[in-house]
Amino acid sequence: MKIVTINNVSIGQGLPLVFIAGPCVIESYEGCMRLAEKLKNLFLAKGAPFIFKASYDKANRTSVKSYRGPGIVDGLKILAEIKRQLGVPILSDVHSEEDVSMAAETLDIIQIPAFLCRQTDLILAAAKTGKPVNIKKGQFLAPWDMKPLIEKIQSAGNERILLTERGASFGYNNLVSDMRSLVIMRKFGYPVIFDATHSVQLPGGLGNASGGEREMASPLARAAVATGCDGLFLEVHETPEKGLSDSATMLPFADLSALVDQVLAIHAVVQTGGR
Repeated sequence: MKIVTINNVSIGQGLPLVFIAGPCVIESYEGCMRLAEKLKNLFLAKGAPFIFKASYDKANRTSVKSYRGPGIVDGLKILAEIKRQLGVPILSDVHSEEDVSMAAETLDIIQIPAFLCRQTDLILAAAKTGKPVNIKKGQFLAPWDMKPLIEKIQSAGNERILLTERGASFGYNNLVSDMRSLVIMRKFGYPVIFDATHSVQLPGGLGNASGGEREMASPLARAAVATGCDGLFLEVHETPEKGLSDSATMLPFADLSALVDQVLAIHAVVQTGGR
C-alpha cells in the first residue's frame, strides 16, 4: 500500500490510525477556531495524528433555504488562519473546477464529495494541483467502482490518493455500511478512510433536510477499525443539536475522547494481528 504524507501526518497500512475531524460546515470564525484547538489538544494528548476538516460551502444541501457556509473566499481565510495558528493540516471539499486552484492555495487535502465522485473534470482539476485527493465513494457506487476513479487521478500524475467509505444507498432515505468495502478498496493500494458520521445519515429523511442516527456512529467506527481502515472521518460539534448542517449526525465533542480511546485500542489489536 502506498503511504500518503500530508505535512507531518502519514497515512497507510501499518501506521497509526489517523483522525480527520471537525464540524460539517464553518459556522463562524470563533467557533471553528475554538473547536479546532480543542480537537488538536485532544488528539495530541492521545498521540493520534489529526487533520482538521470543515466545509466552506455545502453545495448539495437538501433545501435551497439551508445554510451553506461562508463561501469560498471567507471560508478559506478562516481555514488558513486555523492552519497558521494551530499548525494542523486542513481538508475541505470542492464542488466546481473553478474553485480548485483557489482552494489548493490553502488546503492540504482536496476532497471530492460523494455526489460528485464521477465528475471527471473536477477530479482531474484536483489531481493536477499535486495535492492529496480524498475521494469519497458515492452512495450509488460499489467499492470496485472506485478503480476507474483512481485511474482518473493517476492519469494526472498524482498518486497521493485517499479513498473514503461513507455508506451505500439502501432504499429510500437510508444508508447501509458494508464493511467488506474497506477490504475491497484497500486492495487498490491506497489508504482507506471510514466516514462514521455521514454513514449514519438518513438522506432527505426529514423532508427538507437530512436526518440521521448519531448513536450508530460510534459502533460503526469501532467496526470499521476492527475490519481494517487507515483513518476515521468524524464530524464533531460542541453542541450538535444547534449545528447549522448535519445536526442529526455530528458527534458531541464531549463524547469524542471515549470513542478515540476505544478505536485506538482496537487498532492496536488489529496492528498486532490479535497477538
